[in-house]
Amino acid sequence: MSGELLMPLSGIRVLDLTRVLSGPFCTMLLGDLGADVLKVEAPEGDPIRAQGAMRNGLSWYFAGFNRNKRSLRLDLRQPEGLNVLSQLIERADVLVENFRPGVLERMGFGDARLRELRPSLVLCSINGFGSTGPYRDRPAFDFIAQALSGFMSVNGRPEDPPLRSGLPLSDLIAGTYAALSITASVMRARNTGQGQRAEVSLTNALVSMMAYIATDYFATGKVPPRSGNDHPIAAPYGLFPTRDGEIAIAPPGDEFFGRLMDALGEPALKNDPLYRTQPMRVANRARINAIVAGKLARETTAHWVAVLNAAGVPCGPVNRVDQVFADPQIHEQEMVLEVDHPGYGIVRTLGFPMKLSATPCRVRIPAPRLGEHTNQVLGELGYSEQEIRMLRDKGVV
Repeated sequence: MSGELLMPLSGIRVLDLTRVLSGPFCTMLLGDLGADVLKVEAPEGDPIRAQGAMRNGLSWYFAGFNRNKRSLRLDLRQPEGLNVLSQLIERADVLVENFRPGVLERMGFGDARLRELRPSLVLCSINGFGSTGPYRDRPAFDFIAQALSGFMSVNGRPEDPPLRSGLPLSDLIAGTYAALSITASVMRARNTGQGQRAEVSLTNALVSMMAYIATDYFATGKVPPRSGNDHPIAAPYGLFPTRDGEIAIAPPGDEFFGRLMDALGEPALKNDPLYRTQPMRVANRARINAIVAGKLARETTAHWVAVLNAAGVPCGPVNRVDQVFADPQIHEQEMVLEVDHPGYGIVRTLGFPMKLSATPCRVRIPAPRLGEHTNQVLGELGYSEQEIRMLRDKGVV
C-alpha cells in the first residue's frame, strides 16, 4: 500500500463470503473506493466463474464484478478452514455474506461469536427476504424478488402479462444499499469502537424503489395498472416513432410542453383548452400523443434529437447495446474500461459511475484467479510455508 493514492476506504479490510451477483457487486463497490477486499471462495470457486461469455477460460461476467479483490480458496466444511476464517475475522473491519439466514450461525459465527472475535466488526447480510418473517427461509433470486415486490405488476404494457426487467435490478440495488450500509456502519465503528449488523434483502430493495407507485396507492387505495412507456401523471411522454426509428421524449411540465410544441411547429397547442395543463394532457393523452407522433414521424431520430435538445426538451435515441458503447458521451465519461488480466489479455468491463475529484476510483487489481492470493493471505496470518503446504495437502486451501 506504500506510495499508493489514499482512497476513501483505504485501510478498510473487507472479508467477502458472497458469490454470484448481489454480494460481489457490493464488495466491488467497496474495492473501487479503496477497501482491501478478500474474496473467500469454496474449493470449486464462485459459480459465476463458469457462467456468461468466456474468453481464454475467463468468464467476463466474473471479471466484471470482481475487480479490486484478492482471492482465498478455503474449504469452510473443514475445521481447519473455519479456524482460518476465525483468524481472518479477528483482523477484518467488515464481513459480507449472502447465505440464507441462519447459515453463518450454523457455521459457528453467530452475533455473540463475532463480537467476541472482533467487537468493531460490521457484518452485512444480503438475502432474499430478510432474516425475519414467514419467507425468511425461502430460496430467492432476482426474478422472484421482481415478482413478489410488485415491480413486475407495474412493468410492461397494459394489454400484456407482467414483465421482468431485462436487468437484475434487485441484485444491483441490494448490492448498492449494502455498500452504503457498510460505509455508514464503518463510520459508526470508527467513532464508537462497536460494530453492528447491516441487512439488505433483494425484495426490500425493490419495494423501496416503488416510489410514486407506492405513494399514490397509499393515498388513494387504487392498484396502479401497467402503463407501458406512458407516464401515469405526464403527457406527452414516452417512445414515439420517427422516420427511421424511435425517440424517447419526456417533457415533465407545462414549460417543457411549451418548448416541445414550439419545436414541432404547433405553438397554438400550448394554450389549447385540451392541453393547457398537465392533468388536461393526461386526460387527453391519446389525442396529444397522436399529434406528437404525426410530427415526429416526418424526420429522422437524429434530426429530432438535435432539434429538441436545442429547444431544451428532454429527449434521446433508443440505443442498442452496441450503440451505447460507441456513444461519445459514454466514451467521455470513461464508462468502458480496458483491463489487462495477466494470462488472459485485455478485458473490457464497465467503468465507474462514481466520479470522485480527489480520490478517483480505479482498477488496482484485476479480477483474481481462484485462490490466487492464498499463500499471501495465509502468510499475513503468520502461517509458515510448511503449514500452508499441509493445508493444501488436506484440501483446506
